This record gives sequence, C-alpha cells and structure tokens, in this order.
Amino acid sequence: MRVLIAGGGTGGHLYPGIALARAFQGMGVTDILFVGTARGIESEVLQKEGFPLAKIHVSGIMNKGLFKTITSILLLPIGLIDSIKILLSFRPDVVVGIGGYTSGPIVAMAMLLRIKRVILEPNLIPGITNRLLAPAANRIAVAFEETKRYFRGSQVVMTGNPVREEIICIDNTLWSPLAGTEAFPYTLFVFGGSQGAHSINVAMVDALDYIKDLKDKIFIIHQTGRPDFSNIMESYRNKGFKARVEPYIFDIARIYRLADLIISRAGATTVAEIMACGRPAILIPFPYSTHGHQEKNAMALKEAGAAEVIDGPSLNGRLLGETIMRLLSDREGLRLMGNRSRSLGRRDAARKIALICNRLAGGEI
Repeated sequence: MRVLIAGGGTGGHLYPGIALARAFQGMGVTDILFVGTARGIESEVLQKEGFPLAKIHVSGIMNKGLFKTITSILLLPIGLIDSIKILLSFRPDVVVGIGGYTSGPIVAMAMLLRIKRVILEPNLIPGITNRLLAPAANRIAVAFEETKRYFRGSQVVMTGNPVREEIICIDNTLWSPLAGTEAFPYTLFVFGGSQGAHSINVAMVDALDYIKDLKDKIFIIHQTGRPDFSNIMESYRNKGFKARVEPYIFDIARIYRLADLIISRAGATTVAEIMACGRPAILIPFPYSTHGHQEKNAMALKEAGAAEVIDGPSLNGRLLGETIMRLLSDREGLRLMGNRSRSLGRRDAARKIALICNRLAGGEI
C-alpha cells in the first residue's frame, strides 16, 4: 500500500500525521509520502523523523488581510497543478488529509483521480478546509463525539486524534523528578504550540513574582518560539528561577514525562497529547482560533475535571501565578486531574485510522 499524508504548517497539523505514519510502518507499509509547503515546520521536522516531503504552493485564506487573501487565491491554481503532478508521480492507494490549507488541493485532486480519501478532524468544531472537503471524503475520522453532528453520512468515524507512540508510552506517574534527581519536587512545562505564544510567555514571566515561594522547589521547562527566546531566558535568569528555555523542543515526549503540570494553548494535538499521557494542565485557549475551536477543546477537559482554563482576555501574571500555586499545593487534586485526563485519551487512534485506510485501499469498505 502506498500512502500520501497531506498537511502541515504547524505542529498541530503535522504531528498527528507523523503518528499515523508510524502506525502504517507498524503494519508493514513503507511507501509513505508527506505533502506540505516550504514555509511550514514540516521541512525541518520530517527530515529528523525520516519521512520524505513533497511541496506544493498554497497558502491559507482564513483570518488574513486583503492582500494575503488575494495572494492565497491566486496561488490556488498553482497548488492544484502541483497536487496533480505529485499524485500522478507517487500514485498513492489512499490520501489522508490531516487538516489545514495544505490538505485542500491534494484531497480535491485525489477525488478527481478517484484515489481513496480520508480526512482527519482533530478539533471539536471542524475547520473550514475539512467542512469543504467532507463531501469528497470516503471516511472522516473525528476526535470528539460531538463533532459528528457537523458532518452528515455514515462515513464519519469516531477514532480520536493520533498521538505519537513515544508520548503514549509514558506511564501515569505524576511525580517523576527532573532527570531522576530530587533537586526539584515540581516540574512545570510551559508552551504555546510549535510557534510559541507571546501572551503566555509574558504572563509566565510575570507569574514568577507570585510563585517566588517555590523558587527553590520548581524547575520550569519553557518553549517560547523564536521571537521571545532571548528575552524570556534572560527574565528567568534575572528572577533567579531554574529553567530550561528553548525556542522549540524536539524531545517533547521526555518533557511530558517530567511534567507535574502543563501550561499551554488548547490546540487539538496539544490536548490529545496531554490526555494520552495523563497530565493535569492549565489551558489558555488562543482567543482568535477559527470558530473558537480552542476554547471548545479546553472546555471539554475542564468539564471532565482534567484541566483548569484561563481565557485569553483574562490572562495575566497574577492569575496564572495564583492558579499554579493552588494546583501545586494539592498533590492529590493534581493526581485526580491527571487520571481524569488519561481516561479521556484515545491512545489507539493512529492504528484505527491506519486500519480504515488499509480497508479502503483494499476495497473492503
């Protein structure tokens, strides 16, 4: 079986595809091709992961200014031509769209060429690309039961959002001290997605003044994104906190293993990873996410008792610091939050989707 996986731009769209590719490899599939753009993180990440990447010329349309919207529309015919060339050259048995604007031209052209098509919808509220592609899909894999109502037809399947095996393999021990030492009773992991989040970076630095009683007890791991990296690293140093500050963290599975508490956005992949490894979290949804999908993702965890939620407009250092202090002071409460989070995780999602693709390619369904 030959599999083409289309999508990327951000880690939220790319990493479910990598998890799915690993599931295919576990089934003996070796002919796997990713399709993305030259601008996304896929060029760097896929090279490290050992997967080939074909590139198309395409750009997003939603939430753009007038000039960028016009440019994106003008690029669309080029992206469609690129997609046709890739499909005819690689000749996949099945095409998987993992969301985002990159998957649009590939899935649409796969329908034209009568290649089997599966799309993944990781958010509770579907994005515009997947809503448009839904009629062209043979199967639609969703991560939330509530998402089914946005699509019609028997092709919708509840699978969960694919998560990388190295994250799934993390056990549910919440109190693993950093690097196996007793130096820091608490480890906090802060990140705003693959590109960082300026508002979270600033709020976390301000929050240090409100958690100063933990200065000698807490180790903070902070993924900042490139623009804020130097300033945030200097702020930790000036305030006397021990921290590992990185623009981007590749060994995130190990960091999840160390974390007693996670502070992050509420993108679909982030939420799926947090649930898969059973960690308690403070979720800060991106306030301008399309259709408010991050807020919906976050509230699903909050309602289950698996996370605290701070909405973007309310975010400040004092509120964040007080929330951190309250949660870390209650170890039993954190343990319960972690268990509830883990109970929501769907750790077999990648294999389920791979099996669906295998049956489609074989003409069984």
